[in-house]
Amino acid sequence: MKELFDIVSQTCSKKVTHTYSTSFSLATKMLAPSIRQHIYNIYGFVRFADEIVDSFHEYDKETLFSRFEQDLDYALSDKISLNPILNSFQHTVHNFGIERDMVDSFMRSMRFDLTKSVYRTEAEYKEYIYGSADVVGLMCLKVFVQGDTAKFDQLKESAMHLGSAFQKVNFLRDLKADYEGLSRTYFPNTNLEALDEHAKEAIINDIEEDFKKGYQGILQLPAEAKFGVFMAYRYYRRLLKKLHRTPAVDIKNARIRVPNYEKFGLLTRSYVKYQLKLVR
Repeated sequence: MKELFDIVSQTCSKKVTHTYSTSFSLATKMLAPSIRQHIYNIYGFVRFADEIVDSFHEYDKETLFSRFEQDLDYALSDKISLNPILNSFQHTVHNFGIERDMVDSFMRSMRFDLTKSVYRTEAEYKEYIYGSADVVGLMCLKVFVQGDTAKFDQLKESAMHLGSAFQKVNFLRDLKADYEGLSRTYFPNTNLEALDEHAKEAIINDIEEDFKKGYQGILQLPAEAKFGVFMAYRYYRRLLKKLHRTPAVDIKNARIRVPNYEKFGLLTRSYVKYQLKLVR
């Protein structure tokens, strides 16, 4: 029966989240059970698309991505897919009225990664971030507000800024892997081969502005979502703090990370702040 297949599909999305990202998985566990699975469903979808363009070097990525894109079209139109990740994703899309243009914008940015390696202008950079990160934040917001259109419109801009902040932190942390492994540079007007403290500070200041605007939206989220999103915010702020303290030359040569013991310590302190109503 379809119900049993849906359970299997959603279990797959949850497994993907736990396997690929301990930090995102930890934050998602802090969401209310009523919405948690839907965030797993979104993450599973975006992770699979990202893996095709970033990881499957020994295969024809263009063909794999086109097949995935076609299967996505069928899943969204038919409300079923034998790909369990797409089956669980389409369920969330239809349940919360996630607009198709959000999905299309995400896939367009992922397709850029198949052929585009340098983002030379602010316009190109912003278009990529909108599709790869902002719309993912908007998809999650659709779930967080559970169909409340007025609330969604109120928090939309903040969600986009938070998505941008998370993505830009990832770009800065992954400079070495993106540049050496994938021949990609995302930051416009930045010479990564000669990245200096001035260029690093400019990038960090831009991210801080996104965080400030994103945090205002966190404060207005429904209770079911607030702590989980706050936890993700705290994790990425911690990562940015580490990047700020790391010399530019070291950022180019190593991947900065937050160890698991720090993540769990961060969770504990975040929970205390949240319970004491210091999140305001």
